[in-house]
Amino acid sequence: MKSKIIKINSISEFHDIRQLPKPEHPLISVIDYSGIIHSPKHDDVSWLQTYYSIALKKDVPGTYRYGQQSYDFNDGLMSFFAPNQLLNIKYVPNDSNKKPSGWILLIHPDFIWNTPLATSIKNYDFFNYSLNEALFLSEKEEKIIADIFKNIKQEYQSNIDKFSQSIIISQIELLLNYAQRFYERQFITRQKSNHNLLQTLEKVLTNYFNNDTVIGLPSVHYIAEQLHVSPNYLSNTLKHATGQTTQQHIHEKLIEKAKEQLSTTQLSISEIAYQLGFEHSQSFSKLFKSKTKVSPLEFRQNFIN
Repeated sequence: MKSKIIKINSISEFHDIRQLPKPEHPLISVIDYSGIIHSPKHDDVSWLQTYYSIALKKDVPGTYRYGQQSYDFNDGLMSFFAPNQLLNIKYVPNDSNKKPSGWILLIHPDFIWNTPLATSIKNYDFFNYSLNEALFLSEKEEKIIADIFKNIKQEYQSNIDKFSQSIIISQIELLLNYAQRFYERQFITRQKSNHNLLQTLEKVLTNYFNNDTVIGLPSVHYIAEQLHVSPNYLSNTLKHATGQTTQQHIHEKLIEKAKEQLSTTQLSISEIAYQLGFEHSQSFSKLFKSKTKVSPLEFRQNFIN
């Protein structure tokens, strides 16, 4: 049974749904997560929001299931969602008596419209990560992020003047840049999970190219789905771990399989290209030469007695 989808069209509407006081600013709101009351009717829902949402949550009673993975929020965890992304939540109660804490920053696109941030915010890949790839923070990092949330809240609670928007946007940019730094740290320190991801990627690609019914080249999206991660996160993780993107790994495996076919079978270049998922052998030959500096035919000549 599919979870109910709740579309939230404004920050004010979010406040109403969560039984919070009316927002002090219609286009931006910093919410103390300890003040949010969980309602049983939201135990299994999908949220579709029309604004940016950046959250830091800790000690939330119960387990939230986002996509393929469950989180208990014992440690500080950040999530990032862009407008019109679907957030799937399944709440599973537990016996914890801990009081939830954290912050949620809601930013309507109109607040940053006609500012440099309106363009640059699209460069932060983590808005395209699913919560399976949430950002885990140390206590020191939590404090840095929490202080920025508080600064934003304090600024719009003060008397609004011609500097207010610029100051708030500067704080948002600072928040995003710290998040970028902390994600970089997470990529580097998660050596074990990165190793497991690489092993699984190798298996997925091997199985794909060994399949007799290959239809087209595997897309980055397809590979990410098989690994239960988002395409952006997969490419960024691989880039940090190996220096190559997902697309480059796909091409590397494809060339490896092509070399095997060229050196051990009598299949024609066109037949090999078709088996590897190419519609046109010219596209295969062009890619092969760009990666190996020789054509498929020239490569095969090395194995002819």
